[in-house]
Amino acid sequence: MNWPLFAVIYIIAGTVTTGMVIIGTLIMGFDEIAHMQVAVAVGALASIPITIYFAKKVGSITGNEEGYEA
Repeated sequence: MNWPLFAVIYIIAGTVTTGMVIIGTLIMGFDEIAHMQVAVAVGALASIPITIYFAKKVGSITGNEEGYEA
C-alpha cells in the first residue's frame, strides 16, 4: 500500500463522504448534535474502503502498486 497516496485520497474522500452523510442527515431532519456526531463517524469510517479501492487503482496506473491491474 502506498501510504502517502492513501493519505491524500483519504483527505479528499473523507471530506466528500462525510459531507454527503451530514447533508443527508440534515435533509432527513436529524439536526441535533448527537446525530451530527454519528454522521461524522459514519462518513469517516465509510470513506476508508473507498480510499483503499481508489488508492490501489491509482497505484496500479502509476506503477507504484504491485499485483493490481487497472
